[in-house]
Amino acid sequence: MMELRNTPARDLDKFIESNLLPDTHFRRQIKQAIDIICGFLKERCFRDSSYPVRVSKVVKGGSSGKGTALRGKSDADLVVFLSPLTTFQDQLKHRGEFIREIRRQLEACQRERVFSVKFEVQTSHWDSPRALSFVLSSPCLREGVEFDVLPAFDALGQLTDTCKPDPQIYVRLINECVYLQKEGEFSTCFTELQRNFLKQRPPKLKSLIRLVKHWYQNCKEKLGKPLPPQYALELLTVYAWEKGSMKTDFITAQGFRTVLELVINYQQLCIYWKVYYDFKNPSIREYLSRQLSKPRPVILDPADPTGNLGGDPKGWWKLAREAENWLNYPCFKNWDGSPVSSWTLSVNLTPVGRRHDANN
Repeated sequence: MMELRNTPARDLDKFIESNLLPDTHFRRQIKQAIDIICGFLKERCFRDSSYPVRVSKVVKGGSSGKGTALRGKSDADLVVFLSPLTTFQDQLKHRGEFIREIRRQLEACQRERVFSVKFEVQTSHWDSPRALSFVLSSPCLREGVEFDVLPAFDALGQLTDTCKPDPQIYVRLINECVYLQKEGEFSTCFTELQRNFLKQRPPKLKSLIRLVKHWYQNCKEKLGKPLPPQYALELLTVYAWEKGSMKTDFITAQGFRTVLELVINYQQLCIYWKVYYDFKNPSIREYLSRQLSKPRPVILDPADPTGNLGGDPKGWWKLAREAENWLNYPCFKNWDGSPVSSWTLSVNLTPVGRRHDANN
């Protein structure tokens, strides 16, 4: 963290290239590991099930799917869409049994030496965990790759990159989430949209996201819990770029400072996108109005309107204080010692430097 803090603003691009961008070997290793697991899930895992289970698709999510992975962070999220899950409620009710079946088959394959790979399954303390977590290792992989495999209901069906989902999908999501009191619980069903939202962004914006994630992860080590979810910081970075730049080439230090200023002004944040859902449908409009009237910060998942990533205000308060300290470091100073300017955003925010109250 000292290395980033003391990097001059003009050298942030070099810092990202030297420390954060995944190298070719790392990308190849992740792809190889994902191919092994996808093949297992589609062809082997449910072959001998007592009732028919069809895998409609396996979607790579997380930072690997979005193209924002950090060097050395060898993890991958795989969402496996299963035919017996036909509602969001099905997913909640039955995902535990599918996770147990996937684990059983993995262990059977390992005993039978079907693969030249090893699986180290992480123990879950929950009766109905959301994911099966394990580490895959192999003689051809330089290091173990951490996986989260998440069973999900295929709410979207076949989707193209330019396709906006049928609003009735979101009406159904909202109704079930409200009934079950599980808002944000089914974001895995919309992994493809989360991935598409970031995947086509300019390479330099993805590099800025990596820089913000690196800063956040080091803050997490220092500050501990609670902190806002990392995904909220990724979305905040996209928002800063959309409102302040929209250029494929920009000064990284300015973008970085803008994101930290947004963190500092978290009590003013109300952020949402109308890429995949909007206000045209009356049911969605009514629900969005309720979401957007909640205490700040409000940051709605662009793929899932029930997912408010605002999180715990105390976590934002801690992160905001750390961000204020950071604005004095060399990574936000020009060559002559003057502070780097931030982007001018097309939104009204409280000026940077305000005092924070942890109880707000």
